Amino acid sequence: DGSFARRLLFVRRPLMRVPSLCIHLRTAEEREKFAPNKETHLAPILACAVSEALNADKPSASSLGGRHAPELLRVIGEELGCAPGDVLDFDLTLCDTQPSATWGLADEFLSAPRLDNQLTCYLAMLALIDHAKEAPPSQPDVAMIALFDHEEVGSGSAQGACSTVMSDALQRVSSCFAPDERHASVEALSKTARRSFLMAADLAHAVHPNYAEKHEKEHAPKLNSGTVIKSNDNQRYATNDATGFVVRELARLAGLTVQEFMVKNDCPCGSTIGPLISQSTGLRTVDIGAPCLSMHSIRETVGVADVENYLQLMKAFFGRFAELEGKCNFGLEFGAVRLASMSVCQPSVKAPAA
Repeated sequence: DGSFARRLLFVRRPLMRVPSLCIHLRTAEEREKFAPNKETHLAPILACAVSEALNADKPSASSLGGRHAPELLRVIGEELGCAPGDVLDFDLTLCDTQPSATWGLADEFLSAPRLDNQLTCYLAMLALIDHAKEAPPSQPDVAMIALFDHEEVGSGSAQGACSTVMSDALQRVSSCFAPDERHASVEALSKTARRSFLMAADLAHAVHPNYAEKHEKEHAPKLNSGTVIKSNDNQRYATNDATGFVVRELARLAGLTVQEFMVKNDCPCGSTIGPLISQSTGLRTVDIGAPCLSMHSIRETVGVADVENYLQLMKAFFGRFAELEGKCNFGLEFGAVRLASMSVCQPSVKAPAA
């Protein structure tokens, strides 16, 4: 009918592979480090000339002006149930097709692709859904989660943490509670920002048993030992004394364990979207995360017990933050709506994690 539509695509079968160069063909210098040329060494293999010859009798597919392989367009069309020529453009990301797995003598570890940070995204949604079911109608706070894209490449996009998404959400929610008077919505936004609390949730670095020297001995989070509170004097994390206390006390009230992480002074430190959002909105912020091994590898590992701990801490935050803050004399109270908010970075993938 002449209309256009966007479709979500997840090809579950193995389709491509980026093979590494065998050690026998590497020089002594190349063997000492993993430093592939990103332009020439990481192109995936999709097919070979033999495959192309066997498929020569199949209908030809448009190549979108020569920008894409016709064979790939044919697969996309088959997956979407449309003709290859109907595919006008696409944005696809390679991902691991192997299923997630628990392992270890007691099945106490979970390995899966994209745990950083889809594990947090999934648990945050579960926590919010459970809170919505359990919270009384008289609940004074607004609970929300914010899932952002492109955190690993700087967050500078329309859907990244540096966008106006969080500020717009604050403005729209607070205006719903503002009186119908001139400038009331602006004042409500300012009051809401001062009363609100942001829990920036992203996975944390667990101590690696083979590289224990990379962690400061008093800040070495272990798998299956609780959610991690992340601090950094250079503001790479947004945690301060007051916001860190809130998480520790919520954990105590819920009977949960938490761990502490601060990077060694002689070691570089990553960052999260916590400082970015705190800077742009003025929200009180704490950085937390479940401990993880092999972060940013194609398969990451977390502790099975930490998954439940992480979820219960999020639920405690949504359910008990207002009560706890009422007992704290170091907060700012202006009589406006309060947002108990979780901010979560979402990787740039085009398919839900299995």
